[in-house]
Amino acid sequence: MSNQTVDVKEWIDKQPITSFQALILGLCFLIVLFDGFDVAVMGFIAPSLMQEWGLSKAAFGPVMSAGMVGLAIGALVAGPYADRYGRKKVLLGAVTAFSLISLGCAFARSPYELAILRLLIGIALGAALPNCTTLLSEYLPERQRSLLITLMFTGFNLGSGGGGFLAAWLIPHYGWQSVLLAGGILPLILLPFLWMLLPESARFLAARNAPAAQIAAELNKLGAGTFSASTRFVVSEAPVQGKTPVRTLFLERYRLGTLALWVTYFMGLLVIYLTMGWMPTLLRESGLPIERAATITGLFQIGGTVGAIAVGWVMDRRNPNRVIATSYALGGCCMLLLGAFSLDSSMLAVGVIAAGFCMSGAQTGLNAFAPGYYPTESRATGVSWMLGIGRFGAIFGSLIGGTILSLGLSLPVLFTILGLPAFVAALAILTNGHAIRRAGQTMMAH
Repeated sequence: MSNQTVDVKEWIDKQPITSFQALILGLCFLIVLFDGFDVAVMGFIAPSLMQEWGLSKAAFGPVMSAGMVGLAIGALVAGPYADRYGRKKVLLGAVTAFSLISLGCAFARSPYELAILRLLIGIALGAALPNCTTLLSEYLPERQRSLLITLMFTGFNLGSGGGGFLAAWLIPHYGWQSVLLAGGILPLILLPFLWMLLPESARFLAARNAPAAQIAAELNKLGAGTFSASTRFVVSEAPVQGKTPVRTLFLERYRLGTLALWVTYFMGLLVIYLTMGWMPTLLRESGLPIERAATITGLFQIGGTVGAIAVGWVMDRRNPNRVIATSYALGGCCMLLLGAFSLDSSMLAVGVIAAGFCMSGAQTGLNAFAPGYYPTESRATGVSWMLGIGRFGAIFGSLIGGTILSLGLSLPVLFTILGLPAFVAALAILTNGHAIRRAGQTMMAH
């Protein structure tokens, strides 16, 4: 294909899924799995660590919240760098950083040291997730993009859930430090394979006018390409030259949609963190044994894993905005219905599974949708900033949960409060669809 002009996105869209794309998916899945493990790790070791250090829950609070703040900072900072220097460089730097800092956490001598390290590890983790999403999305054909990205995100649930089983085995034998060491050693083992096997985004390289030989080498790995250094590679997108990645988010054709994505992600995480963080306490104080309360809450995560794949599958076949909006709205309805079920009813567990299916399905679907809204030159920034702003919803949910529970409200009222942000999220993502139509864009055109 020498002396020809090739649109990178259009060419990838026409190709079948190859083993090389499956490899990228697998590598990103493992990064997200380790990301999920590290985000949840403090919850696994908290009881043992507080007992050994003689800390109260209040004293340990800053350690727990530091990582969440770091996630927000990392997402906001990493995107512009990835759009300037490349997805692979920032992603590998993030994996290296959270691996080494996790090892350092195992040797912390005070809650203050641990809180600082957890802030730093949160920054690194916050940089990893959006760059996995961006890199993978730029190598997938549009017809299967949503399903495969949501499949990647199931690694987060597997890492955060499976880490509990690993911690349950390690802590009695080797202490809480061993869990943190595992969280650092395992991704370090993966790192050389990432350096050797993970490609840079061909769409990013084309948008940055990289040498044709470099782009050809990446695309030829897909198996169907016979490109050479004489091939001209382009990306057919609306030009945004001269604009920084952050400023691009606020150009007239992206501004309304950007704000809509932020509101949607913020509200979605608000519901999910309120539910996951405070439902065990809510059910326990309403009369359920703590074991049953924890089990029922865990069903939310199980439903969410299945829901993510289902929503991604439907998004590839229907209007993604409407699919995500419907899932959020149904999630809100499920939350309202939970207040109508008695605590000893089997329908309570079914309702929690359905709520997780819809809410986490919509939230993960939004991760798959966002990369397609932005041009290549600011895609990592757009995804990262959506995740970063959304993290404040998680932080806000964690902070206000205790206050809401202390009001002594009835279960129906409490579940109504939990459900309302889901309806706001549904309206917000529909606003994003309106913004796309108003700008004359075609859905997922990028």
